[in-house]
Amino acid sequence: MFAVIFDMDGLMLDTERVARLAWRRAMAELGYPIDDHTYLQIVGRTARDAHTFLGAVFGSDFPFEQVYALRQAYYDTDLAENGVPVKPGLLELLDYLEAQHIPKVVGTSTARKFARVKLNSAGLLDRFSAMVCGDEVPNGKPAPDVFLAAARLLAVNVDHCVVLEDSEAGIRAAYAAGAVPVMVPDLKQPTPDVSLLAYRVLPDLHAVIPLLAEFGQQGLPAFEAYRLIDS
Repeated sequence: MFAVIFDMDGLMLDTERVARLAWRRAMAELGYPIDDHTYLQIVGRTARDAHTFLGAVFGSDFPFEQVYALRQAYYDTDLAENGVPVKPGLLELLDYLEAQHIPKVVGTSTARKFARVKLNSAGLLDRFSAMVCGDEVPNGKPAPDVFLAAARLLAVNVDHCVVLEDSEAGIRAAYAAGAVPVMVPDLKQPTPDVSLLAYRVLPDLHAVIPLLAEFGQQGLPAFEAYRLIDS
């Protein structure tokens, strides 16, 4: 038997577009316009890592705390007014896993206090036995810490875990952990090098169900099926 680790934003929750708009508004308001190329570098990363990256781009005097507070206010207002949308196919996928008694947890870069609120608002909090959040591990994605901790929570070897991710940082983290990385892209299609790290790149969550059914019948893929072999 295997287990499944779910990313949250962009994978289960259709919130990345809301986040992008909130970041753009906050940064422009404070005099730091951000283009898509730069923004996509922080997708899937913790606030701590976003701070480090944006400081390197905009300079050591970049007012991250002020920007982030304003970004969070815009983000929270949007979700409060419009709700927390879930991705197509998510509920069917959760139903399938529960019917098959396949364990599942959340592994997200989002801080726990925000993750709980969003999952609860989306009606998903009770569908997961546990979660590991970005403020609970030493290093955020693309480091493997979140997924290694999630595997420990499941009491399953990490190579018996399928990780579902939308971001490049998340796929790199899953690969580094030794899990089976499956990508369902959101805002950005993967670069060729990230595509090589994923066992499969799928168009939506509906397509995950037949893949997991295949794993249930045939077992998880062998290392050589999706691992780059160092020369």
